[in-house]
Amino acid sequence: MNLKTMMAGSLALAMLGCSKTEDFDKKATDAELARKPGGGGGGSSISLGIVGDAADVSTPTTGGTLLMGGSTDVDNAMKWMITKAGGGDIVVIRASGTNAYNSYIYGFGTCNSVETLLIDSRTDANSTEAETKIRNAEAVFIAGGDQWNYVNYWKDTKVEDALNYLRNTKGCVIGGTSAGCAIQGNYYFTAQNGTVYSDEMLANPYNQYATIGVGGFLSNPYLGNLITDTHFNNPDRKGRLLGFLARMSKDNGIVPKGVGVEERTAVCIDADGSSKVFGSNSAYFMIGENGVPETCVSGSKLTWNRSAQAVKVYKVSGTTGGTNTFNFSSWSGTGGTSQFYYADNGTLKFN
Repeated sequence: MNLKTMMAGSLALAMLGCSKTEDFDKKATDAELARKPGGGGGGSSISLGIVGDAADVSTPTTGGTLLMGGSTDVDNAMKWMITKAGGGDIVVIRASGTNAYNSYIYGFGTCNSVETLLIDSRTDANSTEAETKIRNAEAVFIAGGDQWNYVNYWKDTKVEDALNYLRNTKGCVIGGTSAGCAIQGNYYFTAQNGTVYSDEMLANPYNQYATIGVGGFLSNPYLGNLITDTHFNNPDRKGRLLGFLARMSKDNGIVPKGVGVEERTAVCIDADGSSKVFGSNSAYFMIGENGVPETCVSGSKLTWNRSAQAVKVYKVSGTTGGTNTFNFSSWSGTGGTSQFYYADNGTLKFN
């Protein structure tokens, strides 16, 4: 019996009338109730407010990608992002929640302004205001929430174009936590039908919840054949990321890569592909280079064994100073440990 089944009875009343989401953003629980006029969906402004100097500035920037695993934010990873913004303007984007990030980020004292945009419809995502404010930023941070909202509202819009311009043409940092991290790869778990658990993925990698998007959204350097996962330790998501990689291998004929980031941990990728792991937990760098799954079909249990070496995993512990590293160009790291994950008839195993 998986967690969905166990919790169904006890949560039935609590969830009545609520949508099922993949992740949640703890900052959205803050008692900051600023909303755009009209409550969203194409109102007169998408801004939840700005702190600092509202006049736009242009500062020298350095490109990068920030992958944060959710829960409590990692201060030193945020400082890394702010430094790369060169003292410029930082924009936070989300589809629900508050402007709680404004004071948090601005409190580090080294940027011109921080503004939060609530973009909760395709109308908003195609607005000139959203496009201009993102393109004029020196860094963008994508808050947590429900990643299906991000895919549904932002994909194939001016927001998507502006984010890719910011990262690849202007050379700025794009970062995200929780759901905001989950959409960073060229492959991404959309959560269109809600979350999927490890036991479900291993039992049937093509189950109704296992919705994987491919391309056509964010275009981050070094994340081409890669999928991310967050909250990697809460609940355990090792089996589901293995299942995602199996699908990528089987369906797309690639050598799949994955990054699983635990809560209170962040991977900060520099422009040259090197990265540092900040925080109090760990990040997992996974690659399935030893052959395609033996059994990966709809309705059957996953077997991806390959002599108990299906997916090589390099685990890197986060530190306050980011002393442990991983290089996305060479797919190798320092300060970590290696092992293999594999699936045998629907059971996750380690070697």
